[in-house]
Amino acid sequence: MYMQKSVVKCESGLHNKQATYFIQKANEFKSSIWVEVDDRKINAKSLLGVLSMAIMQGTEVNLIAEGPDEEEAVQALSELLVKEIF
Repeated sequence: MYMQKSVVKCESGLHNKQATYFIQKANEFKSSIWVEVDDRKINAKSLLGVLSMAIMQGTEVNLIAEGPDEEEAVQALSELLVKEIF
């Protein structure tokens, strides 16, 4: 299992277009990937799950992955979250 904390920098947070890009990127990996905010943990490959988190700019999230490409998956998703525009 690999875990990393990231802070969402995108102005609109993780909604609509940004959530779609995030999920598409997560689905490129074989590992199981979760996004954790406070005490809530959801599947990073689920659009409904990601949207239900209502992640806004400045939110600190934990990215957690388990599988053959776990470290690569967390790094790629973390890089996406810290971009101001994606």
